[in-house]
Amino acid sequence: MSQGSPAHVRLAVVGGGPAGLMAAETARAAGVTVDVFDTKGSVGRKFLIAGKGGMNLTHGEAKPDFVQRYGARAHEVGEWLDDFDTDDLRAWARGLGVETFVGTSGRVFPSDLKAAPLLRGWVRRLREDGVRFHVHHRWLGWNDDGSLRFASPDGERAVHADAVVLAMGGGSWPELGSDGAWQSTLMDRGVDVSPLVPSNCGFDIGWSEHIASRFAGAPLKPVVIHLRDKDGREHARQGECVVTANGIEGSLIYAYSVLIRDAIATHGPVTIELDLAPDRTLDRLRTDLAKPRGKHSMSDHLRRQTGLAGVKAALLHEVLDREQFHDTETLARTIKRLPLRLARTRPIEEAISSGGGVRLEALDAKLMLNALPGVFCAGEMLDWEAPTGGYLLTACFASGRRAGLGAAGWIKHLMPAADN
Repeated sequence: MSQGSPAHVRLAVVGGGPAGLMAAETARAAGVTVDVFDTKGSVGRKFLIAGKGGMNLTHGEAKPDFVQRYGARAHEVGEWLDDFDTDDLRAWARGLGVETFVGTSGRVFPSDLKAAPLLRGWVRRLREDGVRFHVHHRWLGWNDDGSLRFASPDGERAVHADAVVLAMGGGSWPELGSDGAWQSTLMDRGVDVSPLVPSNCGFDIGWSEHIASRFAGAPLKPVVIHLRDKDGREHARQGECVVTANGIEGSLIYAYSVLIRDAIATHGPVTIELDLAPDRTLDRLRTDLAKPRGKHSMSDHLRRQTGLAGVKAALLHEVLDREQFHDTETLARTIKRLPLRLARTRPIEEAISSGGGVRLEALDAKLMLNALPGVFCAGEMLDWEAPTGGYLLTACFASGRRAGLGAAGWIKHLMPAADN
């Protein structure tokens, strides 16, 4: 909080990501004065990073399918989306002068594919509406008198607030401000918090030096993943992923990262299988590989007959010994079902998002903490998760709106006649 700012505020929003900014916008529109505090030097850092490869704002699929993307929390998140869904989000962006379009994958993007113009316009409008921003303010918890503690460039500061919205993110990308340091503070206050875990993450395999040094960053496309979840159910999907120095990641892996993570936690390392040639049947591969190879090496024969080379051929060498590689039946079967043993998730700091956080059972329907009246939570610090594809952002916006409305209602209930 800068010098000269009041020691008392009506609504303090802690965290300047999409959830926090939406809470601030919603409460301000309800007539409440709002102060936003963020630990970094500017707000929306993770939002900007997420938009570097093309800002995937939401998804255009039908709402029933959309809601199911939230898995075990589909019912609760679905209620947030009843008030602010993908169409509302697109209309909101349009109100900031940003048109959107639905891509071939169903994902929704700003017309210019960029996050920065949207964020700049949003922050400018919030400032014009009277929202006050305080950057370089790291939340430290509460003082004995109930005031909020902040570490600021001018030393520790205390801020009294009539209501608080906490929207500090989960545990991924800590360099952008969401380091999960709030967990112990809330648990000390009796809030039920599930441990933060990586979501939309990569996994360690433990490649040979050859794969790690020569093929890190190599894309695998198209491939089909086959796996079983912790309950033994089979899953399969076609897509793309990437070999890393340590293992594997990418959109196809992220789509099943929760299933794989939970299966590892239950049973230990998990073996997935990749179909390296989804456009060819096993019988066709048998026929192609059985053709005479003459003076060509087996690797060259593989390339000439199946088109498999580079990283895909290297992965076959990774799991097959020389004798197996030269056996056409074994080679054909392995092309269709390449086994990869995933030992563990990559660290949460590397994950796109995180699971765990404040359990939804610790909140009322307005996202107020049962243990801390007047304190609301929103965004990724809540215990829900979703795959990439716009689902994460949409739920962050929707939860921020709900928390902002709840906080505004709380303040108006406390001081119905006051000038909010």
